[in-house]
Order: sequence, then structure tokens, then C-alpha cells
Amino acid sequence: MLETKVAGGVVLNKEGAVLVVNKNHDSWSLPKGHLEDSEDALEAAKREIQEESGVSELEFVKELGSYKRYKIGKHEAEDKSELKEIRVFLFHTDQMSLHPVDPTNPEARWVAREEVVGLLTHKKDKEFWLSIKDKLD
Repeated sequence: MLETKVAGGVVLNKEGAVLVVNKNHDSWSLPKGHLEDSEDALEAAKREIQEESGVSELEFVKELGSYKRYKIGKHEAEDKSELKEIRVFLFHTDQMSLHPVDPTNPEARWVAREEVVGLLTHKKDKEFWLSIKDKLD
């Protein structure tokens, strides 16, 4: 089994809405992705957010924690060939316009905090969201 390092973020806009992204037209998550060579987790999170949403004006607030999960396979099943360790950071932005540049992440949305858990696809993403959602202020 491959173990990978992943970083991403909870991005809040000036209205308090949360950024969520769609991968391959079939799953929703917070923006995140694999660390590239010589990149630290915070740099990777910022790069992935920009690629998956077009949001580049990010103000770092704090680290929210980390969790592990398998990647999503077909029909939302866990693909146990890869275990991801995901570090998540909190960011604020005044940038409202969303323009994903990563072709595998074709859609990004601002959603109200109470709608995030219902949109996230992976069970572990939902569990992490529920554990940190009250720590965002």
C-alpha cells in the first residue's frame, strides 16, 4: 500500500462561506492534493487551492489538524491501494470569483458552513469537518 502526504485547506470568504471542490465530476471535498518535491505542506495547500479553485489571494490563519483516509475508488468505495495523510490549514480570502485550472477538478463552489457536511463525499472528510467546524472563528 502506498502512503502519501497530502495538504489542503478550509478557505473562508468574507461572507463566511466555505470553498468546496469537485473531482472528476463525481466527488466533493475540501481542496487538497499531494505534496510535490521539496514542497512543504503549507506551500502544497496554497498551490492545490489555487489549482482547484483559482483562489490565489490566501491569508493563512492556522493549522486545523490532520487525519488519514484511503483514496476514493469507484462508486465512492475506499481504494486501499493508497492511504493519505491529510494536513489541513485554515485560510481567509476576499477573492470571490472561482476559476479552477486543474482539469480533474472542474468545479468549485462557495457553500454555507451548514451545507458542507452534506456535500462532502468521503466519510472521513465529513468526520474531520464535523471535528473542526466550530473552531473556524
